[in-house]
Parts: sequence; structure tokens; C-alpha cells
Amino acid sequence: VEDIIKELEKPGRDPRAPIEEFQFDANIKSIEDVKVGMTVPGIVTNITAFGAFVDIGVKQDGLVHVSQLSNRYVSDPKEVVKLNQKVTVTVTEVDVTRKRIALTMKTSAPVVKEQRTEKAFSKPLKQAKPATPANSFQQSLLDLKKKFNN
Repeated sequence: VEDIIKELEKPGRDPRAPIEEFQFDANIKSIEDVKVGMTVPGIVTNITAFGAFVDIGVKQDGLVHVSQLSNRYVSDPKEVVKLNQKVTVTVTEVDVTRKRIALTMKTSAPVVKEQRTEKAFSKPLKQAKPATPANSFQQSLLDLKKKFNN
């Protein structure tokens, strides 16, 4: 055993691969610095049934939901990511008050959640066809409505 240790102490004789140093994005220091659309490096810190948590360099880890892990269907997040794996993620949503960060690992452009406007909910109403009157009273009523634009 001592001979092995002496051989390993010699320069250039360490059979282990060099350790790759990981760097978080230097511009991100707090959750307030995280903006929607940013692509940042991270490390997978936890894997659950509903997704994977990724450390992106701030106190709060971001969640990559199982639907955002890949462009294909994923039933088990462990199929796609491993614990301590280095990944590149894109920020899709930041909730500073609840301290939550939503991330995606999909390769295509992420679908960014936007605020819905009132216009998005309004649909033009279909013009109702006037019913054919069954008797003279209904015909008279229909004529009056046309006359007064009601």
C-alpha cells in the first residue's frame, strides 16, 4: 500500500480524472436578479416525482417540472436527470414574493407565461338569427324591435 501511495504522490501520476470546476452565473446573486428568459447553468439538487430542483446560484432552488424536463414525454424524472448533474436551464417564471423559480430544460424556445388581458377573454358574439314569427303578434313585435333597433 505504501508503494502505491508513493507512486501516486509523484507529479503527473494521479490516475483520477481532473475535477471539473463549476461556475454559476456571476450576474445572479439573489432571486431579484433572476429574470424570465435567462439561460443559466445549474446543478440538480433533488429529484421528485413531479420534477427536479436545480441550484442556479441563489438561495432558492428552481423547479423544472416533469413536463419541462425534455421535449419528449417523461414519466419518471430520473430518466432524464441525475443528482448533482450539471444542466443548462431557462427561466420561465419568477415569483419573488413566494420565492419560487420555474425553469425549463426544453431545447426549443420556452413558452413564457404572460399576464392575460381582458381582450383575450372577450369573444365576438354570434349574430342570432331572428326566429320566424308564429303569429301576427310576434310579427308586430319583431317589426317594432327593428324600428327601434333593439
